[in-house]
Amino acid sequence: MTDKAVKSGYEAVIGLEVHAQLRTESKMFCGCKAEYGAPPNSRTCPVCLGLPGALPVPNEKAVEYGIKMILAVGGEVAARTGFARKNYFYSDLPKGYQITQFDMPLGVGGGIEINSRDTGAKKTIAIKRIHLEEDAGKLIHPDGEDNVSYVDLNRCGVPLLEIVSEPDIAAPAEAHEYLIKLKQVLQYLGICTGDMEKGHLRCDANVSIRPIGSYELRVRSEVKNLNSFRFVEKALAYEIQRQTDLIITGKTVKQCTMMWNEEKQSVEPMRLKEEAPDYRYFPEPDLPLIMVDDITVADIKSELPEMPDRKKSRFIDQYGLSEYDAGIISESRSKADYYEAVMERYRDAKIAANWLINEVLRVINEAKVDIEEFIVKPRKLAELLVLIDSGHISGKIAKEVFRYMVDSGRSAADIITLKGLAQITDRNELERIVEEVISEEKANVGRYLAGQKKLFDFFVGQVMKKSDGKAGPELTTEILREKLNGLEG
Repeated sequence: MTDKAVKSGYEAVIGLEVHAQLRTESKMFCGCKAEYGAPPNSRTCPVCLGLPGALPVPNEKAVEYGIKMILAVGGEVAARTGFARKNYFYSDLPKGYQITQFDMPLGVGGGIEINSRDTGAKKTIAIKRIHLEEDAGKLIHPDGEDNVSYVDLNRCGVPLLEIVSEPDIAAPAEAHEYLIKLKQVLQYLGICTGDMEKGHLRCDANVSIRPIGSYELRVRSEVKNLNSFRFVEKALAYEIQRQTDLIITGKTVKQCTMMWNEEKQSVEPMRLKEEAPDYRYFPEPDLPLIMVDDITVADIKSELPEMPDRKKSRFIDQYGLSEYDAGIISESRSKADYYEAVMERYRDAKIAANWLINEVLRVINEAKVDIEEFIVKPRKLAELLVLIDSGHISGKIAKEVFRYMVDSGRSAADIITLKGLAQITDRNELERIVEEVISEEKANVGRYLAGQKKLFDFFVGQVMKKSDGKAGPELTTEILREKLNGLEG
């Protein structure tokens, strides 16, 4: 949908503001639980409701998580940071203001590297600032109750990390890739679930257009509260086209706040865009400045996990995986950890990767569970793969065993014994089966002896069928060649 802008000589300029709900046990400034799904208005107190005389206290874990994110993207942690009041009225904001950070953010700088979907080229989207704030409540609009809204204040005060990018994004597809990488970093750090359905990750997009090659930043609009990557991409494409249509018809783009309407597949205006003076920011009088010393930063930095891009590169170098396989496995920290736990007990990196990608991920995707909850733990998968390598079972039987493992949680060895699935490696038994096949397939044996050597694979298949897939393939091939060659003599 951005082709029209390009053909008209314009390009998009996009910046994203991402709000990530932090995985702390308590809220940003009080001791209320920061949990999802509790009964409405059951997780509130005088502090998060802003009652007179209630005093906020900063959540130390939220500050630590914010510093982790800043360091992970290569940003600079502020030595001195503080909070401000952002004043505005809305039904889900009981205090009439939000505690956030304004002129003293927790950190600045850094960036997220993406790969262009079109060209594959690498590009870094710079980070402008990362700061802490508290969330507002939630309005609920029940179906069938016109002009009625309910307010659930459980979310009031839940800690948010706002990550503001520079306007470096040039297309909706780039915005999509940036959000995927950003979510990946948050999840690797363990500071945000990234669950957009639960509102744990939300995005506001600022977008404008300008003549191609220009460096001018023109009037922008903001599309609010986008709660899926797909919606972000669609909303941006629509808004870019809307602004292009206005300009090429001689109209003016007005600075305003928009909302994506999924049902209508369109962006609709909400209100004129507010600027900083509209919010009457001033320092939060009930909270002191926070001093972050170098030792604290160094300690937090030492605890950072290996990040996804570095892990992907290591998997390619250490295990010889393809870029595609390494990318899928390193997509989440839990998948990467599962794979490495398998490799602690198994030797073939490619086979382990194939089983993880083709079998394990298929099952967990169908079941919609995280790999950490998967019933077949890494140790059990490694044991199954070792049994294949040792010739105890065939690859075909292994997939049947795996299905039983998923259903029961039992080990491969137990299932093989219970179901009688062990591979036949007894030479006398295999010779008997091969002789039966040759006896039953006299016509095809004649064709084989007459020169149709491709029938050999057919005979192997018949042996496998007669043995219920349990015939050892190498020994089967050896015996079958011996018997057929003997007939040629």
